[in-house]
Amino acid sequence: MARARKPKGIWRILRPLCMLAAALIAIPLVLTPVYLVIDPVSVPMLERYVTGRPVVREWRDIGEISDRLKAAVVLSEDGQFCRHWGVDLGALRDEVERYMAGEDARGASTITMQVARNLFLWNGQSVVRKALEVPLALYVDLVLPKRRIMEIYLNIAEWGPEGQFGVAAGAQRAFGIEPQNLDWRTATLLVTALPNPMLRQPGRPSGGMLRIAGIVQNRTQQYGDRASCVGEGGRLAL
Repeated sequence: MARARKPKGIWRILRPLCMLAAALIAIPLVLTPVYLVIDPVSVPMLERYVTGRPVVREWRDIGEISDRLKAAVVLSEDGQFCRHWGVDLGALRDEVERYMAGEDARGASTITMQVARNLFLWNGQSVVRKALEVPLALYVDLVLPKRRIMEIYLNIAEWGPEGQFGVAAGAQRAFGIEPQNLDWRTATLLVTALPNPMLRQPGRPSGGMLRIAGIVQNRTQQYGDRASCVGEGGRLAL
């Protein structure tokens, strides 16, 4: 009799875990196609809503955002964005090799992986989270066009220390302008804030931020055609 009860006891433990895993898988499978037409809210935004902290976000269609900013984001954050299928396999392989060698991680997150993380996962360095990002990014890239992925990214990225999300809130806080009016200086300074919007203030840039912005501008002006997939009709007005 004891042997007959043991599988039931194990199943009693495994069943809620299996149901939780199924739910976690189902959420991105169902929501990603919905995000073709519905503008999403990110996990960091939801966290701030739940904890009663302010959230500032005004959605902007991708056609209402400066092409200079879009190209600068691609060239700065993910130069192969228009070519890969959501994951830069070369960069990911290098990252795995560094991890196995015990070296510090450098990231290797594509724009699509960042979108997947912000929509469905959590922040913080974690091998588990990184492993989950890869299939999620492949699925997001399969379902959503590149231009829509970029539109979502630019509207959910955190761009300020007081709950500013999206380029409209970031541009307004830093420069008091709309995102379609960004010139090279303001666009590239906004890009320099993306790795750490809690500390980097594009409206009051440090010497290091100005130097990086200059590098991003030169790179974007030289290789801007690599970001053409996010432009209207495959073209960018730089």
